[in-house]
Amino acid sequence: MTANASDIVIACHGLAKTFDDGRLNLTVFSGIDLELKRGDRMAIVGSSGAGKSTLLHILGGLDSPSAGTVSVAGREMSALSDAERSRVRNASLGFVYQFHHLLPEFTAQENVAMPLLIRRTPRREAMATAAQLLDRVGLGARLDHKPGELSGGERQRAAVARALVTKPACVLADEPTGNLDTRTAETVFELMLELNREMGTSLIVVTHDMKLAARMDRIGALQSGGLVPMTPELLLQGVRPG
Repeated sequence: MTANASDIVIACHGLAKTFDDGRLNLTVFSGIDLELKRGDRMAIVGSSGAGKSTLLHILGGLDSPSAGTVSVAGREMSALSDAERSRVRNASLGFVYQFHHLLPEFTAQENVAMPLLIRRTPRREAMATAAQLLDRVGLGARLDHKPGELSGGERQRAAVARALVTKPACVLADEPTGNLDTRTAETVFELMLELNREMGTSLIVVTHDMKLAARMDRIGALQSGGLVPMTPELLLQGVRPG
């Protein structure tokens, strides 16, 4: 059953990406249709080079498709100017990467407050909101610490807090636990799922960790140039997307 338009956070139709350098024409994927409702949790899996990160970047308006459309919060991204796309990303999306991408010269609190400051939220309000969310992710005692003074897991938790500080409709996470040890990865992933449940924020996670992917509501495997539905049972049985 198709979701009500107001419930759909991200939608793409006929999405395709081709790279052409004049000598080689490579279609990474094509014909991808996807609708993600508020609160949905989806994993995207696939072999190395299948185009998982490329797909995520296109869904987030960080890259352009070769064909097809992407809509975020009802706004078709290709119809917007660069400035308008930036505003949509800031208002509706949060991003988490394998490497935290925290700014080294700023404190954890300042890093988390940055998306609010970019949208011109008063500094006192932005810093207070950042402090509350950092406390929620277990970093209430690390507000004044710079990224170099935090552990890998703490930096990634700060990155999760930064992605959520604007209360986005959807968080796009690209291998968010790929640079962490198994125990820390589990802690960070569980935190993301917990905040997803509490805040109602949708979640799309690109991951190579099949056990983590199996815990999501939906799984899409990029294979043979398309996005194929995959069940947790198949993943845990060792069936790998090609």
